[in-house]
Amino acid sequence: MNRSVLARFALVPLTVGAGLVVPAVPAAAAPASVAATTEWYVDSTNCSNNGDGSASSPFCTVSRAADVVQPGQTVLVRPGDYRESVVITGSGTEGAPITFRAVNGPGRSATVVKVGKRRGANGSESAFTLRGVHDVVLDGFLAFGDGTAEAVLVDGSSRITLDRLVTSEYDARGAVRITGASADVTVSRGAFRPGNGLVVDPGVRGALVTASTFTQSGITVRDAPGTKIVGNTLETNCTLAVDVTGTSPGVSIRNNILETATGPLNDAVACEVPSDATAIAVSAGSVAQTVADYNLIEPASGGPLYRWSAAEYTSLPEFVAATGQGAHDIAATPWLRSTDAYDRPYYEIAPNSPAVDSADATAEGVSRTDLLDNPHTDDPAKTNTGTGSGYHDRGAVEAQGPVTVKALPIRRKAGGTHLDVTTELSITTAWTTDGPLGKVSRNWSDESNRRVLPLGSEDHRFPRAGRVCEAHQVSLNDFRQFRESPTTTCLVLGAAYTPLSPKRVLDTRAGIGGYPTVPIPPNQAVTLRINPLNGVPEKDVSAVVLNVTATQPTTAGFLQVYPEGEPANSSSVNFVAGETVPNLVTVAVLKYSAVVIVNKSSGTVHVVADLQGYYSASGSGFRSVAPSRVLDTRSAGGSFAPNTGRAVDLSGRIPSGVTAVVLNVTVTEPTTSGVLTVHPYGTAVPMASNLNFVAGQTIPNLVMVPVVNGKVSIQNVSSGRTHVVADLSGWFGGGATDVFVPYGPRRIHDSRGAAGEGWPQAPFTSSGVPVSYLDSLNKTGPVPTAVVANLTVTAPTRAGVLTAHPNGSVQPTASNVNYVAGETASNHAIVGVGEGENIVLFNNSSGYTHLIVDQAGYFIAAAS
Repeated sequence: MNRSVLARFALVPLTVGAGLVVPAVPAAAAPASVAATTEWYVDSTNCSNNGDGSASSPFCTVSRAADVVQPGQTVLVRPGDYRESVVITGSGTEGAPITFRAVNGPGRSATVVKVGKRRGANGSESAFTLRGVHDVVLDGFLAFGDGTAEAVLVDGSSRITLDRLVTSEYDARGAVRITGASADVTVSRGAFRPGNGLVVDPGVRGALVTASTFTQSGITVRDAPGTKIVGNTLETNCTLAVDVTGTSPGVSIRNNILETATGPLNDAVACEVPSDATAIAVSAGSVAQTVADYNLIEPASGGPLYRWSAAEYTSLPEFVAATGQGAHDIAATPWLRSTDAYDRPYYEIAPNSPAVDSADATAEGVSRTDLLDNPHTDDPAKTNTGTGSGYHDRGAVEAQGPVTVKALPIRRKAGGTHLDVTTELSITTAWTTDGPLGKVSRNWSDESNRRVLPLGSEDHRFPRAGRVCEAHQVSLNDFRQFRESPTTTCLVLGAAYTPLSPKRVLDTRAGIGGYPTVPIPPNQAVTLRINPLNGVPEKDVSAVVLNVTATQPTTAGFLQVYPEGEPANSSSVNFVAGETVPNLVTVAVLKYSAVVIVNKSSGTVHVVADLQGYYSASGSGFRSVAPSRVLDTRSAGGSFAPNTGRAVDLSGRIPSGVTAVVLNVTVTEPTTSGVLTVHPYGTAVPMASNLNFVAGQTIPNLVMVPVVNGKVSIQNVSSGRTHVVADLSGWFGGGATDVFVPYGPRRIHDSRGAAGEGWPQAPFTSSGVPVSYLDSLNKTGPVPTAVVANLTVTAPTRAGVLTAHPNGSVQPTASNVNYVAGETASNHAIVGVGEGENIVLFNNSSGYTHLIVDQAGYFIAAAS
């Protein structure tokens, strides 16, 4: 599957002009095979022939989407060049049309949706053919006719809207043809380039052409009564602009600008054959009930302003006197300005144009917005001479005043979850408008599609913590040109913690977790899927906390635990042959929503994983505190008896409302092998374990355990006695507000050096370790309040203890890693971050040792 480098866009629905009401046509029944959806997607590059039309697996052609789209559904076509002729055979209903929308990007040609086999190709196929259908909208396409075909053909169809359509140059038979007794066809906000323009054929009823521009092309109406031509700009270069022929009574020609001269737009000169440059021609069979008024005509061509019935009029007063038409028409220089907008050019009017604030706002068929999707606007420097509101402009594009754009950067939404954000864009203008001015294209950093929206505020919830961004671009011209480069603002969000009663999610000895009951071979990986947790979908989980145990290893080695799809550059559990070793692991859950566990050894090993909790949008904040000893059975209470439990009351040390505590729990002097399990007070002892030990071993492990009534329970699952030490280093809930940012695994310290040239840490010395965090290089923050990391001691020459604490704080008596000479030992830790965004590692030993720190993430103060 190809990945397009283009920005992806998705538009919000736009209201378009409505034509005359005709009797409803029964809707076609939906095929049983069509999926339940409201949107289908098409992408010429980022697609598959087997795509299902979803945003992630779009169709490759518009024709494929046309085969399945149903009433009320929208086909969103992403930028690209679609070399096809699309025949639309499906119909919508009057209240639920079928919509095909080009998702054009800002400005450049590469971000425009182009459909058609192109001029010069053999054949006669239109880019779009609508034959015998009803209630269909085409929006925003750049269409090419094939050979002698028009770009778009509407044949025998009703309630059709062609909105924001752009046609190629020199389509042989015309840009758009409406034929075959079609009814209620609206052509709005289009741009029709040099060629034969738009043709309304005999038998068509109630067609509407509004807010469109015609470049060196015009409009022809043949035996089509009730056609309305309202608010368009036509520049013909010495050819006829509006030609109403045959018997077409009841035509309305209002609010148009007609430039039929040659030469520069605002310095026009006469045509060589002036009679060919008539602005408006109405046949004798069409004058009945036909109205021409509020038009602005450039007289410089030298040709007739009007050909009304059989008479030609080069003088506006003469025409008004003879016909009673054109009482509000103006014959003057329109002061047009051509704007080169890549594939979608248009004409603007200068502030001194007589078109400004002089149109008939009550004319039937007036578009809600102008060609550029902007409102009608009152120029305070102009006297309003129009009818109705008085300030509608003539032509397709409304003059706009100076504006001020105010953008508020992305920020946390007050009252929302930790992952809810909001942003706001507004435009102010001194001119009065009848609707919102401008639009914004926006995408949040977790979106693949950019959307086009009205200006205003928008809320968004990110599924996961980390750096999040909002990018936007404001446009006052429907993104035909760049007003400004895209603006991006970012924020770092953290997730809150939800503790769980320990749950076994992987055990290779018992086949739990989908892995067979065999040990993991050397250098092999196990992928652990993260299923919905407490109803939270896996895509909304930022990180999980697992207690991972290596057991029955045949050789020394270590386990790597990391997010699927990310590089593995750290260690999580270190072991030697025959040893059972646990360690807590905090691991981010990224786009693949899975955790990978790799056996980095030359032998086999069984692995057990117990889920302890997870981070997401909702949950509890964290508070880090200086480690304090809350249990030491060597000095009080005596050792744990075989297969007995004990409650640890923390109510005097933690505030009310705490949901979970962080404890560094150490087993020491056990008389036999066994397991220590820490679990919520008052609950049954779970199958999961926190520490595995053998006789005489001292081994610590970090525990994050739910609190019930201020208490936790510790169970000695062994046939012997053991002492237990517990150090409190923080809690969740109880008014705590810090949130977790996954940022790892990443190695932030290794005293061995990159090439093994480093020096071990000396006895009874401390070393500072800078904590890595998002934007740490530029110090734009937010800075960490605590770091979550795996601390590893390797190659120690003597037994000892490693203690980690915030830089600048008093060294605590608590320990993080206990080790013996020659052993590699590790333990998970949550350590407060002190001065200079550093933590301190103290080697409490008479020997030398190497130290490694693998960061999993960090806590920050919740953004406001």
